[in-house]
Amino acid sequence: MSLAVTALYAGLLGLFYVALSLWVVKVRVKQKVASGDKGDPVMQNAMRTHANFAEYVPMGLLLIGLGEAQGMPAVATHTLGAALLVARVMHGIGMGRLPHTPALRGGGATLTFLVLLVAAIANIGHAVL
Repeated sequence: MSLAVTALYAGLLGLFYVALSLWVVKVRVKQKVASGDKGDPVMQNAMRTHANFAEYVPMGLLLIGLGEAQGMPAVATHTLGAALLVARVMHGIGMGRLPHTPALRGGGATLTFLVLLVAAIANIGHAVL
């Protein structure tokens, strides 16, 4: 069983996660915050942006990968993977800016939830049929 499509999006999302991680390090240096957030709102925002990605992407990739493993068509797998990637980049940019960019942050969150919902339903459908 190959999960080549999911692997592609896992790799692309992994690259974005590294970029977010390096951005958090840059903010730490600029704000002079070695650990935690020290009550600094800029540091808090960077940490939450990074953490939010880490909270949602694993479940999204898991659901997409399980769908692919169950025989979900490649076009559906690509659609969900690409949508998750776009959603998380939108959210990361929208939340990473201060003040936040509501259209990007909210649009990214909404698209993330939609991917999770569709992938979850697809997995349930594959599992019971």
